[in-house]
Amino acid sequence: MNVFVRWGKFNLVGAAGMAVQLGVLALLNVLAPAHYLLTSAAALEITLVHNFAWHVRFTWRDRRDGSPFWGQFLRFHLANGFVSLFGNLAVMHLLVHTAHLHVLPANAIAILCCSIVNFCLGDGWTFAARA
Repeated sequence: MNVFVRWGKFNLVGAAGMAVQLGVLALLNVLAPAHYLLTSAAALEITLVHNFAWHVRFTWRDRRDGSPFWGQFLRFHLANGFVSLFGNLAVMHLLVHTAHLHVLPANAIAILCCSIVNFCLGDGWTFAARA
């Protein structure tokens, strides 16, 4: 598959994931208010599961050729989870604590900052074509 087509699919899943993450974050902040970094981490974990499911079925569907599901799930969590969690929380802290932005726009900016790194990790490691 052409890398630009895959990038487009990745971004469609990412846009849906961003809506999930921001919706869950908003819901958590209303129903169970806690420190913004804790609610951001919880929203991120739900989004990671959502995005993985769609990437397996849509973005990298052509690379399912016998690769163990749980191996890809673990690699996805290690790669995208690490970048998203630590990148997201670092950017969130910078934007909320230092720049005094509201939690939701700060989270949207943090998601976008981590996107390209996550695509490269997904394409080159998590869902890499197996020889």
